[in-house]
Amino acid sequence: MEVKERYLNSPLAYELYQAIAHLPLICPHGHVDPRLFAETDYPFGTPVDLLIIPDHYIFRMLYSQGIALESLGIPRRDGAPVETDHRRIWQIFADHFYLFRGTPTGIWIKDELEQVFGISEKLTSSTAQAIYDALADKLTQSDFAPRRLFERFNIETLATTDTATDPLSYHTQMRASGWPGNIIPTFRPDAVVNLDSPNWLDSIHQLSQVSRIEVGSYASFITALENRRAFFKQMGAVATDHAALTAHTEHLTAATAEAIFARALSGNLHADDARRFTGHMLIEMARMSVEDGLVMQLHIGAFRNHNPHIYEYFGRDMGADIPIQTEFTRALKPLLDCYGSDPRLTLILFTLDETTYSRELAPLAGHYPALRLGPPWWFFDSFNGMARYFDQVIETAGLYNTAGFNDDTRAFPSIPARHDVWRRASANWVADLVMRQIVDDEDAAEMMHDLAYGLAKRAYRMGEKA
Repeated sequence: MEVKERYLNSPLAYELYQAIAHLPLICPHGHVDPRLFAETDYPFGTPVDLLIIPDHYIFRMLYSQGIALESLGIPRRDGAPVETDHRRIWQIFADHFYLFRGTPTGIWIKDELEQVFGISEKLTSSTAQAIYDALADKLTQSDFAPRRLFERFNIETLATTDTATDPLSYHTQMRASGWPGNIIPTFRPDAVVNLDSPNWLDSIHQLSQVSRIEVGSYASFITALENRRAFFKQMGAVATDHAALTAHTEHLTAATAEAIFARALSGNLHADDARRFTGHMLIEMARMSVEDGLVMQLHIGAFRNHNPHIYEYFGRDMGADIPIQTEFTRALKPLLDCYGSDPRLTLILFTLDETTYSRELAPLAGHYPALRLGPPWWFFDSFNGMARYFDQVIETAGLYNTAGFNDDTRAFPSIPARHDVWRRASANWVADLVMRQIVDDEDAAEMMHDLAYGLAKRAYRMGEKA
């Protein structure tokens, strides 16, 4: 099967895909480092710097097969020695690339090598060093600098994810350079909102500094957050992003919120304080979104840093996050009682518990005007995950209560591959609807345009579809 036809299950799917394959990419949620674009020719470094060290999808699979993270050059928190020979690291990766057969990561890597870097040779133990050389040569060329790739990828908008205390200096630098690439920040307040976050008190001190509001009480904390949201919006932000273990929301009285915040400042939290405060702050963030218009994203269900050994030696977000079972119907009710019917709020929900798709999330989004469903996230950002999502969600929620696709990646070169997988999976699903005479050709063409482009653009309030 030719590249242009791969993953597509019928001639009709191919036809539908071809009609939208070249639409611009809307990337409203992700974790690409804005530093890449602050300078004209930011260096990616070696192929290992680009593709392995930053990508937890890759090193978590290798770790699962007993390969030490130190041997992959992953920095340790204690500064202990790790492998520095990037050719050796690349060889380990190539020797074990067979582990990624049938996985989304395998698809993304192969697509990146071929479509971004023009390397069609199969990655194996014997081809590893030749492919390393070819990649290393490409990465020295100006055509492969981040800004040039951004333009080649046909990205219309790319959102980064930035802490509430981030001064957004790289975004300021991008703006000052005159480069026209549309890269916008996203307000992520977890480090100051979740009282059990590592180094929470240090983050509060940083919040005081950047907002120029002394955060010594719950009331001043709220004022400082509103101040930062306004700054982010001024810098182009269209959304906020929030992560929590569960979807628990709870309205606290001002006195209770003040008392919990005071205990946090003094280091004397009660057992359930952090959970209750996060639940309360989700409602407060919804209230702020109603007032300032920022779209609210909520990512639920990741048991973070499940492996204490990895957390101790390598830190957070190192491939040891595991999904848990979650509940939304009761958990979100306090928030929805306040703002679920308010058209000024858009709350986009993401979950790592697929059992909630048809049982809770689709019925909720199919009723409350404020709710939209985000695409399959993280472990489910795959062909099978997308197929399950379409089958379990759309009949109840409707297509237009979903938010299209976002790539949610740190790995910048993988962005086109991730969007391409979504567009091809969408074409397979829509083609099946046409063949079963559930929708007609005109409907199918509009649905494909929206799945590839329009839904995300409207959900994140970036204007009407092109």
